Parts: sequence; C-alpha cells; structure tokens
Amino acid sequence: MTTLFISDLHLAADRPDIGDQFLEFLRQDTSEAEALYILGDLFEAWVGDDDPNAHYAIIKLAIRDLVERGMPVYFMHGNRDFMIGRQFAKETGITILPDPYAVAMYGEKVLLSHGDSLCTDDVAYQQIRKMTRDPEWQATMLAKPLRERLSIAQQARQQSLERMLNLDMSVVDVNADAVTQIVLQHDVDVLLHGHTHRPAVHKVDLGERTATRIVLGDWYTQGSVVKWNLGGAELCELAR
Repeated sequence: MTTLFISDLHLAADRPDIGDQFLEFLRQDTSEAEALYILGDLFEAWVGDDDPNAHYAIIKLAIRDLVERGMPVYFMHGNRDFMIGRQFAKETGITILPDPYAVAMYGEKVLLSHGDSLCTDDVAYQQIRKMTRDPEWQATMLAKPLRERLSIAQQARQQSLERMLNLDMSVVDVNADAVTQIVLQHDVDVLLHGHTHRPAVHKVDLGERTATRIVLGDWYTQGSVVKWNLGGAELCELAR
C-alpha cells in the first residue's frame, strides 16, 4: 500500500484546470492508497467555512466521497487556507493536523510541515504569520461580513504579489539552520514539506548522521505528489 502527500494546489474558480486535475487525482491515484495527506494551501484563499463558493463545494464533496470510501484524509493549514476550521472538517471528514506533525512512515520517523514556518529569513512574513494564526485575530476576521473578508483576502494577495517582485528569492526559501533545528528537535529521519514551490530531495547534514528533506511542488503547471510505500518515498510529477 502507498501513502500520498500533496500540497500547494492553490485551487480557485479561475483555474479550473487545477481543480479538474485534483478531481482526477482523487479518482485515479488514490485507488490503491491507504491515506492522503494535504500539507497546506489546498485553496488559493480561504476566508471562512461559511463561504458558499461553488467551486470549493465541488472539491469538498469529492474529498467527502473519498473519506466515505474508507480513505483517511489528513489536512495541515497553509499560509493561504489557515482559516479552514471545524465546519470544513465536519463537511469533508478530514482530520486537521498541527504544524509540525510527526508520524511513523514505513519504518521511518517523518516530520510533516507546510514549510512556511521554516522561512525565518523573511522576518516580515513571520510577523504576518504570527498575527494571522492568532485565534483572536481569526475570530475578529470571521466576525466580519463575508463580502468584506473576500475583499480583504484579495487585497492581501495583491500586496503579496507586489512584495514578491522586490524580494530576493533566497529570502523566501527555508533557512538551513531552521531545518536542522527542527529535524534535531523532533529526532526524525525525514522532513517533508511544501510552501516554497521548489520540488526536490535534499540531504540534511546533522553531523553524526544525515536526514532527508523532501519538498513538494505546486500544481500550477503540473501535479506534484510524494508516493510513499515500503520501498521508500518517491517525488513525482503528474502531467496535465
């Protein structure tokens, strides 16, 4: 049996091609799998579980169908969908995981993360991350009318795009010391994350031993998935 890991799909109504590929992935690639882990940024933006977005409703139904067929689906918040809450979990049947989350995977100790907390060189982003993960901030945001929340999310996305144009890309990648620290702290063999959109397999030198860091890619031009079984982990592209 195989366990599947994906992240950074950024599903949105204006990119139906990504949604179609995800739905096909759920129909075909999960047929012989025993679990699916979604490591954040499933959606381009999520302003609350009360959003009646029709595109999102189709995705929720597909995930629910997968769960009802006996497939456990685990979800970890990303930097775009950190406001997914209990209502979404109830509607889809997913289990929401904390970030980071340690799990045993076919004899290896693995740490799962979305990955944005490891980008410590981007101090401004880390301040924003701390604010938006604050339960009080989220409660204040959810108290606003849906239309206002959608407008705020759109403005935030535009500001983020403009900011990225002026940033050194090395700043928004993970910090090597942060990676080493979290691997040692949790005493794992493998760190698996997304967020950076730089799919690759890296070795992490810990001095007395070596760990592995696997980075999932985004789904903008193709799918990205880690397929893990008794033979080990394989980082794969899914052609569109």
